[in-house]
Amino acid sequence: MQEPFFYKYKNPLIVVIILTLMGGVFAFTKMQTSLFPEITFPKIKIIADAGQQPVNQMTVGVTRPLENAIKQVPGLIKLRSTTSRGSCEISAFMDWNVDIDLSKQQIEARINQIRNDLPAGVAISVEKMNPSILPVSSYSINSKTRSPIELKQLALYTIKPFLSQVQGVSDIRVVGGQDKEYWVILDQEKMSRLGITPETVAQSLNNTNFIRSNGYLSDYRLMYLTITDAQMHNVGQLQNAVIKNDGKRVITLNDISTVSVHPAKSYIKINPNGKEGVLIAVIKQPTANLIDISTNMENKLADLKKILPNDVVIKPIYVQANFVNDVVKSVTDALWIGLVLAVIVAILFLKSWKASATILITIPVTLSLTLLTLYFTGQTFNIMTLGAIAAAIGLIIDDAIVVVEQIHRTHEEHPNEMPPKLVQKAIKYLIKAMIGSSISTIVIFIPFILMTGVAGAYFKVMTNTMIITLICSFFATWVLLPVIYLFLSKNKKVKSQKQITHEIKERKWVGFFIRRPIYSFIFMVILIVSSILVLPRLGTGFLPEMDEGTIVMDYSSPPGTTLQETDRVLQQVEKIIVANPHVDAYSRRTGTQMGFFITEPNTGDYQIQLKKKRNVSTDEVINELRTKIAAAQPSLRIDFGQVIGDMLGDLMNSVQPIEIKIFGSDQKTIQQYSKKVASILGNIKGTADVFDGIVIAGPSISVKPDFVKLAQYNITPSNFQYQLQTSLEGNVAGNIFDPQQFTPVRLIYPNSNNLSVSAVNNSLIFLPNGQMKPIKEFAKVTLQPGAAEVDREDLQTMGIVTSRLENRDLGSTMKEIKKDISSKINLPKGYSISYGGAYASQQQSFKELLMILALSSLLVFLVILFLFRDVRVALIILLVSVLGISGSYLLLFLTNTPLNVGSYTGLIMIVGIIGENAIFTYLQYHESLEKMSKEHSIIYAISTRLRPKLMTAIGAIIALMPLALGIGTGAQLHQPLAIAVIGGFLIALPLLLVVLPTLLNLIKPKLDSSLKSIEENNMQ
Repeated sequence: MQEPFFYKYKNPLIVVIILTLMGGVFAFTKMQTSLFPEITFPKIKIIADAGQQPVNQMTVGVTRPLENAIKQVPGLIKLRSTTSRGSCEISAFMDWNVDIDLSKQQIEARINQIRNDLPAGVAISVEKMNPSILPVSSYSINSKTRSPIELKQLALYTIKPFLSQVQGVSDIRVVGGQDKEYWVILDQEKMSRLGITPETVAQSLNNTNFIRSNGYLSDYRLMYLTITDAQMHNVGQLQNAVIKNDGKRVITLNDISTVSVHPAKSYIKINPNGKEGVLIAVIKQPTANLIDISTNMENKLADLKKILPNDVVIKPIYVQANFVNDVVKSVTDALWIGLVLAVIVAILFLKSWKASATILITIPVTLSLTLLTLYFTGQTFNIMTLGAIAAAIGLIIDDAIVVVEQIHRTHEEHPNEMPPKLVQKAIKYLIKAMIGSSISTIVIFIPFILMTGVAGAYFKVMTNTMIITLICSFFATWVLLPVIYLFLSKNKKVKSQKQITHEIKERKWVGFFIRRPIYSFIFMVILIVSSILVLPRLGTGFLPEMDEGTIVMDYSSPPGTTLQETDRVLQQVEKIIVANPHVDAYSRRTGTQMGFFITEPNTGDYQIQLKKKRNVSTDEVINELRTKIAAAQPSLRIDFGQVIGDMLGDLMNSVQPIEIKIFGSDQKTIQQYSKKVASILGNIKGTADVFDGIVIAGPSISVKPDFVKLAQYNITPSNFQYQLQTSLEGNVAGNIFDPQQFTPVRLIYPNSNNLSVSAVNNSLIFLPNGQMKPIKEFAKVTLQPGAAEVDREDLQTMGIVTSRLENRDLGSTMKEIKKDISSKINLPKGYSISYGGAYASQQQSFKELLMILALSSLLVFLVILFLFRDVRVALIILLVSVLGISGSYLLLFLTNTPLNVGSYTGLIMIVGIIGENAIFTYLQYHESLEKMSKEHSIIYAISTRLRPKLMTAIGAIIALMPLALGIGTGAQLHQPLAIAVIGGFLIALPLLLVVLPTLLNLIKPKLDSSLKSIEENNMQ
């Protein structure tokens, strides 16, 4: 007699199991770890800097030509721009299917084609937006004894090169501190007496400070390069530079000025934990392992501290790897806790250590096989792949329980059989249902390839991981689990006198319900009605949110506020931040922000790190800070978010969940309606940080030269502007080579920082002969109010009103907003309102998910139809599966969990899960028809499948419970999915145990020809 397959190949397969476990450990230690999958977002940002050109000239001369050029690039979906004084920021949103590197090259090529049409001196930078351009960690550098210049030089030339040695680091950005300059403070009176003008000084310095080649000199067999080195290297040499020789005396720079090392004028201020300092930001390579970089960076910092002066202190401000480690640990812990609890359930039901041990060994084998596949397909450990495995653990347990329970049941029914035959018989019985059930749960994830946008990018990674996990689970339970069971079994028959044949206890309540189908129909109606009633009341969102424990607070002081005044106001804000008991550390940036943006000197952001051990959520801390700061500093506009959420927002369309766009032709009219819309939003419950989108640049002083008067004194307009700049900002007249850098030499007048608006009129201008006259004789000086930034989308001017959410879901808030706007805002002809932000993304994702749900249900129907070749059975199973969604709706509603992309994915999973379980029930029923009547077969099938169904449901629910409770860092991201699946499982039990058999009893079974006579005899 031929040996059973599993017994014949037991030893080779055991080796395969051992190698799989070893491979899983290898993959676990080698796989890269990151917060999210490495995805390049289809967004390219272009920033153009054209000095200080007015907004209207920037729009006409720079923004529009760039927009028209970029608009021609293939694959462009949307184009948005913001134009401010002297700069514009353009965001090109490409199709997700395009090659983003090629699109970047095409945009650069289009810009180069029109560069000659742009104003001279326009600097343009193009960047593709992906998470790798944002810092993964930041550190503050402080010193009590060193000046800001010394601190920045130390950061640039000691710390940056040292930390750049860490493998995987792309860049070390140094932000803050002050740059070194040589300031030549000119004495106007001395210059006037000597007939020297600022241009004369600049020209003399340029003619002196140089190094040039004179050519080669040949001497015998050697060739020498001769150079003239007229460079200056220090203050002394600069002071002795000759400015003029009139034949009577040599005039040096020291005679007409004071030369000193001075900090450059800066409009950026870094303030870590209340102390002025320097910020070090670490940027990683796209393919680098975040955890390895963080670990190596910590070791490198420990070595760095040994060589730094004792007064220099380096402290971490933000380390993303800490959060990622916490997330990975919490999701992994949830996975293992769920697994252990599920095995305990199996032990309680089966009352067999051998069966339970089989499950306990099979699941790590499945996970190891999954990790190996993920490793060789280039996936990383991230919150999406780990969450997928944790969410799929219920399905893995389901597969293992079904097979083990069938083997165990076969042993109970045939106690005299040898284990190899028992296993072979059980697998042969289940193989058809196993294939069908596995395919039914796998196919529900295939339509996710249709999902677009950021939700599609991330959740496709999750569903692909689930597909891999389920395929590995099928292979492990079909091929490897039987071998594990045999390995744990003794190949002996049990003594005959102790054999007790196990009889299935038929459940009388099954007969009660199938004979009274009205109960099933009432239950079905209740589920349908409850779904209809609950769905409109169910809160909705977009992507699930996480409690990161890190807050970003963007701020903006009134237009034109000086850096010093903004700093004074923010010092009061910091008292509120420090007083909060949940705050661990913070850093403040003024004049710059996280990301790739145009930033004015009156704007910036705070990064606030909360303590890990706290009894309140991040949102609660945000609400408290928002209330206190708004009350203490009403002139300060603030906007709160969380670091990773804001990073994703920067990479997507908008940071804000609520975004209302007002399109039109006249900017002033748009601004009027923007204020009205913002007023409406401010009165709606659940909105916070409402902003009308009107950003005003600071006021300006316009100096309009009188060309005729300038010409009378032989002064050119450019010379006039040069002298005026010397009075205010100063002019760079060359560089001095220091040991590590070229340091600018700036010509400037004394007290340039203290000039008032009225004093500009009396500023003195040098005539060519050295005499001086006030500016008011040559120009008209007027004060101009600041101009508003111009926002455009697809070449059309628009206003953008934004808001955050506070203790309310996105769907109901937007419903009220749209209702109020439509009733209170009457736009003139040619103007329109559209809704963007997270709401627009949510609506797009929900449309796609509804289509995915329909396609997934259709695929499950086709699988069942191919499996049993009976349309009626396939329709019944599909109906039962779809009704299971009502349980998800109910539990989401009861737990106050919004319907978002995560929970919607859970709804789709439930269809496949219930379909999978129904397949096993129908298989048992169909097989029983060979020996029993239809009604008796149904009762027997339900009675037989009761134990595995209870084990599967309870095991899966317990396995998902840690995720559903949101225990641990980052668990909130998968909490909606887990709740939706648990709700579906709870309703699945009565559907599978009562409704399914009732519906099957209402139709005549489609029998094979060999079974028809049996059925006829039973009927007689």
